[in-house]
Amino acid sequence: MNPLTKSIKVIQTLGLRKLCYYMVYQVGLRTGHYRRATPSKRMTYSGTPALEPYPSFPKVSDKQKDLTLAKADEVRNGIVRLFGGEPLPLNLTLGRSIKHWSALESLPPDQDIKFIWEPARFGWAFTLARAYAFSGDDGYASEFWKNTIQFLNAHPPNLGYQWQSAQEVAIRLMALVFCDRVFASAPSSKPDYRKRLWGAIIEHAQRIPPTLSYARAQNNNHLLSEAAGLFTAGLYLPDHPQAEQWRKTGWDWLNWGFQHQIDELGTYIQHSVNYHRLMLQIALFIDHLLHIKADLSWPPATLDRLRAATQWLWALTDPQSGKVPNLGANDGAYLFPLTQQTFEDYRPVVDAAAKAFLNYDVYRQPELSEMADWFELTAPPLQVEKRLYAPDMPQISGKHRRAFMHTAQFKDRPSHADQLHVDLWWRGVNIALDPGTYRYAASPPWENALASSKVHNTLTINDQDQMLRAGRFLWLDVAQAQILSHKIDASGDLIQITAEHDGYRKLGASHQRTLTRTDEGWNIRDSVIPCGRSPDRYFDLHLIWLLPDWKWELFGESLLQLKGENFPLQLQIKGADQTHLFRAGKLLHGSLPTDPTWGWFAPNYGTKQPALMIVAVKKTHLPAEFQSIWRFDL
Repeated sequence: MNPLTKSIKVIQTLGLRKLCYYMVYQVGLRTGHYRRATPSKRMTYSGTPALEPYPSFPKVSDKQKDLTLAKADEVRNGIVRLFGGEPLPLNLTLGRSIKHWSALESLPPDQDIKFIWEPARFGWAFTLARAYAFSGDDGYASEFWKNTIQFLNAHPPNLGYQWQSAQEVAIRLMALVFCDRVFASAPSSKPDYRKRLWGAIIEHAQRIPPTLSYARAQNNNHLLSEAAGLFTAGLYLPDHPQAEQWRKTGWDWLNWGFQHQIDELGTYIQHSVNYHRLMLQIALFIDHLLHIKADLSWPPATLDRLRAATQWLWALTDPQSGKVPNLGANDGAYLFPLTQQTFEDYRPVVDAAAKAFLNYDVYRQPELSEMADWFELTAPPLQVEKRLYAPDMPQISGKHRRAFMHTAQFKDRPSHADQLHVDLWWRGVNIALDPGTYRYAASPPWENALASSKVHNTLTINDQDQMLRAGRFLWLDVAQAQILSHKIDASGDLIQITAEHDGYRKLGASHQRTLTRTDEGWNIRDSVIPCGRSPDRYFDLHLIWLLPDWKWELFGESLLQLKGENFPLQLQIKGADQTHLFRAGKLLHGSLPTDPTWGWFAPNYGTKQPALMIVAVKKTHLPAEFQSIWRFDL
């Protein structure tokens, strides 16, 4: 693509307003404005925080307490679990530099920046806070202060990578406020320590406004996080001369963000379950502050969007396991880990958000309510079962099963080219997998590679993605999907859905997919029909399914049988010329040239596991069709 054509497409995709905000940010970098606006200067606060220490702490079971103390003891031993993954050493000096953060924009670090930033989000501090709350052991408070002072000493204001992102600064600011309230009465919370923390809150708050143009250019979770951080600082330290402006700016942009980033049916602008959860956690934290101190309340328009967003996530969350489809970008964000449930369990956030914004107790399970308890939320139990619906992820469910199809109408940049991706679940097990993210930055070919259509449960034509990749996080010629028809049974349950997307119209083809519930499992029909060009051309069609890493046996070219611990399954693909099977970037069956990114599943950021990936190939004129027949309980 020539530069002029690419520039035009970028403008069409991003819009002039966002590009102007981004240009303002770049001008600030190049002129040295941000160096002058965010000097490296320690701050002090002589007032008193406006929010009282926590008057009481949530009550948990002995089992939950023991699990929490075990995790907190890991932190005391210098161990942390980033992104819900395996134990790693806690290193709070990562990203240390004597250079101003603005000078580091052109000097990328020698490792994935996410691994530098994650310890500085203070997720480990919430673990210590919970342990102190449940045990009263001052050792956990002492560990918090030791680590926090070490971090603040290692990263003077605005120097180093930990000050590079205003979003990271805002996330850390909110964590500091939460922990200050929890540890306020602990014997080891010396006045000098608390005053140092209050000064740090000022330093963090002052870092955010100068680069708010960048967050506005992103118009996603960056803007929400930074607005929430400013509002929190303005509310917590009201005697500071800038407090009222922080509070007003944060409140205005926070409400603007919720009202413009969540559509009327609850879909979040980033089409990611992980970022959707992050958005709701920000709302929950600010909602808590509103209830205990602020003289403000949510505008009705904001509440409407938060209610719809809560129902969206509730619809995707399995009530038994709390697991959700691994939809969209998953960078492991979990801002307020106020639960003993695992990273993959979304029920604590659904529970808290339903209590806050729907006035329902949807699960009625005490072990899921700790997060809601920290935010002092209660609600009556849900009396009548609700029929839940996420419009861009329609669900066909039934006994033992859940199936989702991604049918997005993107209003902003997509993170993954995954239209008509289908997620299948049987007896709580995800058996048609979304690959996830793995890493944003890594050596080739792993630089956000799992965003491609070629590793999702969908169909590709002529070895092309549904959209045109123009950067690590930028897709052009955005594919849009629409639902064409649906069927329901006598009880009102969805049993069939047909949708299409327009991503291949530039090639003269349209992809339509019909997902149907059957007695044995599902039947998925993929149709590729000609549009706008001569049907005499040959098309190279690839149908992809990503499957668990189970024992497998292939019968002929069409029938794959898998055996897991709890049940077997059969996948029969009709209409293919050949089938090829891959695992962990290696070919197991067939002759199709392999790609090192094929046959992987990333349950957490930075972690990838082998998976089976079957690719059914057909070279043909159009129209053409595949059928994927799934059978269980054989």
